[in-house]
Amino acid sequence: MKVKDTDRFIRIHKQGAGFGSTFEVWVDRHTGVNYAVWASGYAGGMTVMLDADGKPIITELDDYGRTK
Repeated sequence: MKVKDTDRFIRIHKQGAGFGSTFEVWVDRHTGVNYAVWASGYAGGMTVMLDADGKPIITELDDYGRTK
């Protein structure tokens, strides 16, 4: 997936969940916060991913907003 400098989010993981569903992990390039995204047909959802302490999972990004 090609990332443009203007893209706020980048997808770092994608897997098929069966029956036309997908599960993806997206990272906010401004904050590094990880989001879980599930989609199936016209339905879906997005939520922040939390660690065991209930804090958002943060991915380290370089100066260009790319994952390290």
